[in-house]
Amino acid sequence: MKGIEFHNRENELKAIQAILDAEPSLITFIYGPINSGKTTLISHLIEELPEEYVVFYINLRTKFLSSYDEFIESLFEMEMETEGALKKRKETLAELVSSVTKVAGIPINKEFLDYVFKDNKPKNAFSYIIQLFEEVRASGKHPVLILDELQKIGDVKVNGFLIYELFNFFIDLTKEKHLAHIFVATSDSLFLEQIYSEAMLEGRCRYLLVDDFDYEATAAFLEKHGFTDDETVVAWGYCGGKPGYLIELANMKLGGEDITKKVDKMLEEVISRFIFMLARNKETKSDIIDMLTIFATVEAVKYSDSMDIDLLSFLVKQNILFLDPVNRTIKPQSRLNLLAIREMIR
Repeated sequence: MKGIEFHNRENELKAIQAILDAEPSLITFIYGPINSGKTTLISHLIEELPEEYVVFYINLRTKFLSSYDEFIESLFEMEMETEGALKKRKETLAELVSSVTKVAGIPINKEFLDYVFKDNKPKNAFSYIIQLFEEVRASGKHPVLILDELQKIGDVKVNGFLIYELFNFFIDLTKEKHLAHIFVATSDSLFLEQIYSEAMLEGRCRYLLVDDFDYEATAAFLEKHGFTDDETVVAWGYCGGKPGYLIELANMKLGGEDITKKVDKMLEEVISRFIFMLARNKETKSDIIDMLTIFATVEAVKYSDSMDIDLLSFLVKQNILFLDPVNRTIKPQSRLNLLAIREMIR
């Protein structure tokens, strides 16, 4: 299958580079609807950063987290050095720093790992990370910590405590010690709101929205992949500028499939998912439809205090709606969702 090239994120990359060029001072949240390209943006950024940046990238999507210890453990990667048939432990922080790749977790050896967990206290892990980052800076480079899919810590039972401790540590690394740049990516906007309130982040963080493409960027992407003008109109009408869907359509086009038939099938699948969702929630079915009816004539609305927050939270968690907590707007997660909503309420 042909690879799909990185496309049209110059503004976001410039914003991130401006952050990296300055002294660390704020936590940066990278947020947006599902499948809008946040992880792709991060991966491209990591590949393009010059050698002066040492990136510690941790994607929690692949981690099973049911306890605080499992979260802390997920941050680290055991490091061994291979010499022929023998393996030599990397014993010093300098040796561990030298082993870092751009897509690694935080390197650690057995001795340091024992120290991190010996008292079952998160401060040991945070203390070790600070020492490691200071070693990076002493080598003349800049540490960058990126946590992707952070909403996964919602699986941890001590969730509130973990959020508070973790973000106080991030504040220490950025605003107080100016030691490392911290980027946190999530598509869960409700979780983002929870973090903001529980970790008391006012004045200590910034937000970078990675949204779907506009029509111009969508048309340029599809033109590169051989779409006719008519096919572009169809793709935009059904899928909007959702990068995840556009990549799927580009692959279908490459395979010779009919684009109109493909998007019709995609819409049918979304409608079916909505129907089953309503069937599973018969008690609130009419309330759900009433809330979704606001999108009968508009594509986005401002959040209102009069809205049923529990119902809104449910629809956000079902990935039907996207709540932008910064701009206080609500919209369907995709144009396919919008079309399915309108079909359902019709």
